[in-house]
Amino acid sequence: MVRRERYRKMSTNDPQSRRERLQELIHRQGKVLAVMHPPSAQHARIMEKAGCETLFTGTSGVVGAYTGLSDVGTATLTECVTIAGWIAQSVSIPVIMDGDTGHGGIMAVRRMVRECIRAGIAGVRIDDQPIEGKRKTDTAGIEVVPIEHAIARYRAAVDMKNEIDPNFVVMAQCYARDAVGSGLEDCIARLKAYKTEAGVDWVQFTSPHSIDEIKLARAAVPGTFSFGKGKIPRYLTLEEHLALGVNIAWYSRITHHVTWAPLWDFMQAFQQRGIAAWEDFQASRKDRPYPHPVVGPEGEGADKQRELEERYFPSELLKKYRD
Repeated sequence: MVRRERYRKMSTNDPQSRRERLQELIHRQGKVLAVMHPPSAQHARIMEKAGCETLFTGTSGVVGAYTGLSDVGTATLTECVTIAGWIAQSVSIPVIMDGDTGHGGIMAVRRMVRECIRAGIAGVRIDDQPIEGKRKTDTAGIEVVPIEHAIARYRAAVDMKNEIDPNFVVMAQCYARDAVGSGLEDCIARLKAYKTEAGVDWVQFTSPHSIDEIKLARAAVPGTFSFGKGKIPRYLTLEEHLALGVNIAWYSRITHHVTWAPLWDFMQAFQQRGIAAWEDFQASRKDRPYPHPVVGPEGEGADKQRELEERYFPSELLKKYRD
């Protein structure tokens, strides 16, 4: 409780406090941490207001939303760090970046971790796919690099973060379950090795095929563990996660669908009825207000601009405010 209160009192612009907070959240017992995509920095502000505790900027869902690129290894490190950094700087909760395959060899991985920390990002998720054939999660043709190469990739990330800030979170994403020439046994062995040999903070089982597979992996892998939806027919509830001994729920994609669908509905109505569609929308929300994700007085927005102008400009130049 003392650490939590200390965190609340820290500046919202303190990246180190957010990295500390993420470490607390991923090791918390008895309550599940729900991780979701913020489709944009403005969406991130709304999600924080609604109670989200941490966010994940996926290469497909978030970086792809900004760039229009598919998740096939074409997004660059600079693009990923820039977009995740914008979002991280817009909220006071931790943001995790999708690091794909590390964007190169071990030296590139080290640079990625350094750039994430510099940008105020709290953690990074790194895949065990080959950089030459990076594919979107749950698509055909996925491969994984030899386990020795993957461990080297993760060790490079862990060593780099320990040199700068040990609270930075390194997460290993294992694709072996559905990879060509691999399967469940290899996947579990890799998850365990990524944690015990590479020393990552957190491992994720990307594509379980059943709850029984999750139980097998959870029993074999020590420490912080999560899983994707994979081939399971539905997302598991928070209560089901706790029953499995899993304290993190990976719900990253769902926020996109709940923004795409209403926008599609509105655009269809607008094509039919023009501005009347907007007027109907306003009427439907009359008694259901929603937050506008503007930059508040604590940020670099209009309030800060006026404060600084009143500090720097002579009185005659401030007449615009008096008028």
